[in-house]
Amino acid sequence: MKNIKQYLFSISLALLSITHIAFGQSIDYKKAADAINLLADSNKFSGVILIAEKGEVKFKKAAGFINYAEQKKLTTTSIFELASVSKQFTAMTIMMLKEKGLLNYDDLVEKYISIPYKGITIRQLLTHTSGLPDYQAMMDAHWDKSKIAGNEDIISYLNSYAPPKLFEPGTQYLYSNTGYVLLASITEKVSGRDFVEFCTTEIFHKIKMRSTAIRTLGEKAAIANFALGHVFVPERNAYIRADSFPSSNYTIWLGNRKGPGRISSTVDDLLKWDQALYTNKLISQTTLAAAFTPMPLSNGTISNYGFGWELRPKENIVWHNGDNPGYKTIIIRFLDNRATLIILCNNASEDFENFTANLKKIILN
Repeated sequence: MKNIKQYLFSISLALLSITHIAFGQSIDYKKAADAINLLADSNKFSGVILIAEKGEVKFKKAAGFINYAEQKKLTTTSIFELASVSKQFTAMTIMMLKEKGLLNYDDLVEKYISIPYKGITIRQLLTHTSGLPDYQAMMDAHWDKSKIAGNEDIISYLNSYAPPKLFEPGTQYLYSNTGYVLLASITEKVSGRDFVEFCTTEIFHKIKMRSTAIRTLGEKAAIANFALGHVFVPERNAYIRADSFPSSNYTIWLGNRKGPGRISSTVDDLLKWDQALYTNKLISQTTLAAAFTPMPLSNGTISNYGFGWELRPKENIVWHNGDNPGYKTIIIRFLDNRATLIILCNNASEDFENFTANLKKIILN
């Protein structure tokens, strides 16, 4: 939801004590645990961290609270809102339909959905090169917030208000939640199935992601182990539930949207997802390769965003982050040594942005 530069994260200065470690050698996990505990004790981090090599969990740690007010502690099985980490699953539904021959990436969106923006391809939706305007600003201005909007409402309002496109399709990269709303609706149109049911049956159940779902607010509230998002309020010197503030209200009145977010999961389920991507359980490796291919722009430059994944070709890393009120999340896949780093955070800690690069460097070494 922000630009790429804001999403190169690092894992806490406290973890700098774990130095000179080559991948495959023994990491001092006690020092890592001590460092994370130190952060948690000083309210610097609340969340779960997992590091794996070739699918084998090497480090897994929970620190902080499900609910700060009740001081209920997180566990490594706690469920978190993934925010935009969800986009890779939306992209997967499109790749599944492509592999079945039900659509093509260069099909025009208007072939499947009526929108006032012509000449945009499915590929451009996947790679954030469509030029579509932001739907949330439009809905915020015009939607009756006593009602809960879904994709059909968003598409209807795009047709009614038609905010101008931001640039010509294919000319530049600009992160677009609107594009992923349309992708989910295309999945529904082409498959004839509800997007939530499609993801549940064709992805989550197929690879045994038993704690993963696209949940309503009520369904989340009913889960005792669901990590609530928190933000720090300096005036109160405390972390307060993010849903206490108007800035999070869009998660209520846009609560039925599908595609750009709303999946909730655990670190273990995300590792199952990561490992499935090395197999043919969901789609073939040939089909999957498109997800990790940079997007050529019409001006001759390249955008390093594939299908639901940020790309770092020089390091052979693919990754994505998420950022919702009270949450910060990230999954990084190190393709050369098949290492995986997953961090799910529920206190939107500023230290999260000093949290990943140092650990990433350790793994790359």
